[in-house]
Amino acid sequence: MMERAVTEISGVGPKMAENISELGIKTVDDLINTFPSRYEHFEVLNIRELVHDQNATLEGVVLAEAVVTFFGKKKNRLTVPIQVEDVVVKVVMFNRAFAKKQLIPNQTVTVTGKWDQHRQQITASHYKVGKTEDEPSIQPVYLLRQVIGSGSFKKLVSQAFKQFGDTFEETIPSFYKERYKLLDRKSALLAIHFPSDVKQLKQAKRRLIYEELLMYQLKMQTMRQYHKTQSAGHAKQINSEKVNAFIENLPFHLTDAQKKAWGEIRSDLISKHRMHRLLQGDVGSGKTAVAAIALYSVITVQKQGAIMVPTEILAEQHAQSFDNLFGDLVNIALLTGSVKGKKRKQILERIQNGEIDLVVGTHALIQNDVHFSDLGLVIVDEQHRFGVNQRKVLREKAMDPDVLFMTATPIPRTLAITSYGDMDMSIINQMPQGRKPVETYWVKESVLPRILKFIEKEVQHNHQAYVIAPLIEESDKLDIQNAVDLYQHLEIEMPDSTSIGLLHGRLTNQEKEEMMHQFAENQLNVLVATTVVEVGVNVPNATVMVIYDAERFGLSQLHQLRGRVGRGDAQSYCILIADPKGEVGKRRMQIMTETSDGFILAEEDLKLRGPGDFFGKKQSGLPDFQLADPAIDYRTLETARQDAVDIISSDLLTEDLEYRYLNHFINKTLKEQLKGFD
Repeated sequence: MMERAVTEISGVGPKMAENISELGIKTVDDLINTFPSRYEHFEVLNIRELVHDQNATLEGVVLAEAVVTFFGKKKNRLTVPIQVEDVVVKVVMFNRAFAKKQLIPNQTVTVTGKWDQHRQQITASHYKVGKTEDEPSIQPVYLLRQVIGSGSFKKLVSQAFKQFGDTFEETIPSFYKERYKLLDRKSALLAIHFPSDVKQLKQAKRRLIYEELLMYQLKMQTMRQYHKTQSAGHAKQINSEKVNAFIENLPFHLTDAQKKAWGEIRSDLISKHRMHRLLQGDVGSGKTAVAAIALYSVITVQKQGAIMVPTEILAEQHAQSFDNLFGDLVNIALLTGSVKGKKRKQILERIQNGEIDLVVGTHALIQNDVHFSDLGLVIVDEQHRFGVNQRKVLREKAMDPDVLFMTATPIPRTLAITSYGDMDMSIINQMPQGRKPVETYWVKESVLPRILKFIEKEVQHNHQAYVIAPLIEESDKLDIQNAVDLYQHLEIEMPDSTSIGLLHGRLTNQEKEEMMHQFAENQLNVLVATTVVEVGVNVPNATVMVIYDAERFGLSQLHQLRGRVGRGDAQSYCILIADPKGEVGKRRMQIMTETSDGFILAEEDLKLRGPGDFFGKKQSGLPDFQLADPAIDYRTLETARQDAVDIISSDLLTEDLEYRYLNHFINKTLKEQLKGFD
């Protein structure tokens, strides 16, 4: 790795070094790995090959004097006709009145901009008097935040190559370079900064994207190996007879997907290595049942289980669900922020002396005064709602307990490999038999009166409804239906006998819990809410989900909201009120009405929104890749993952000199990761 200070580059003094340090550039390696954010293409194209709305460069001869018209305050529009091959093209430029003196008849000019096929017009963002022969057809554009000029930065990169290009260390062993026909590292780096043509740029990106994904997957696989070898668990001699009897006595039959997930979890529990597994499954797929089997199998060997969930009402619902499943077989305690005083003290004593087999709770589980007798299995539900440190504290309540994370947000395979590559993965992708799919409809706001009549009808049958709005209060910036206005509108339009509640993020936690309690107990017929109801709440009596301005939500979020209904025996409905203007919004609504498979929706959502928006970067733990995009480069991601597995499990890291860079990289990053790893 190149640790030379950037000041070793000729022409870089202390002041410039200080300036570019704001871009995270302190070493030559940092500089060389600051890639262009995009490229401007100035390759002159055949006009008959252009596509409407394409960004293109044309070369032609000015036919007449340019005309400038002024409008607004200090704004102007310049138009000039040019002949390109045998076609007359109108060139339009904004706020370039000064160009009139340069664009004279019979002068050759090169223009770059957006091509309008219908008008035979190009709206130019760049122009140059003369031909483009002496300049590269592709120009890199860097995100420099006004720290340094673009020209100065390019000269700096060029100088770094002149001085140190021959010392750039190869990172990928020749076996993989030859297998995938990849450029060597120096050639790839040179081409990413100074591409001679599109083909060379493509090859450079191909090499560097693979390298980026391979390095990340090596990190993931190293951590995975660490969990399996360095952090040894305790093999549990599961009482198969008791566990099988428990499964036989469940009030339902396990699906094949549930059986498979339980088999994978069982293998972890009886292994000498600690379980570090993510169980993902759609809303209603039966994750709780699998969790119950895992907990019971641990309890039968005199160990305790704990499950942590993000809200009190969800903790209460889990406790009730487990009580129904276990009956007298298991002693269960509920520990939340609402449990106080003498009752809390008694529960803590019973947990510590081992009387309690299973503790269900919120973050109250990780308070300092909570001590377990012998904690064998920790389950974290909706794990993305907890921070790294919160999950870490719960794990440290015992000596290397097995850990199972659960999520009802189906994660696309590419993101699962990227964000959770250090975990083993189990997926429940099958719904229990007899479960009725939620009927989903996309409508315009004009049919609201009919929707309200439909809600009234469902309420008369003793059912309940959610009505979701994206904002809490009216916004001047966005014309989006808001929860407060919607609540007031429904109060006026619906019969007095209909009880309506309002739930949003600005309520205190206690107010939110109380409102959800009232809805869960059927004291409210209709709940107007923002997306705070998205995760976990179980109200089997709710049969209608109305979502206002549905185009404002991502597919996965819409699917999570839809999952709040259809949890009982009655047929349920999801009504999307939306008037999307763009194609993406329309496609999103269509997909929602076409499928109820959360995994299909998650993949589509990833394509439409990109990985950065799928979870929200802060929640997801997604790495900031410079070039790679898991949604687009998923095949390379899969390949890099398998290669990382092979490399980690081989002896080549320590025995073959070609792998010395990878060995150094793994050792260094392992130390960094373990400092704060949960």
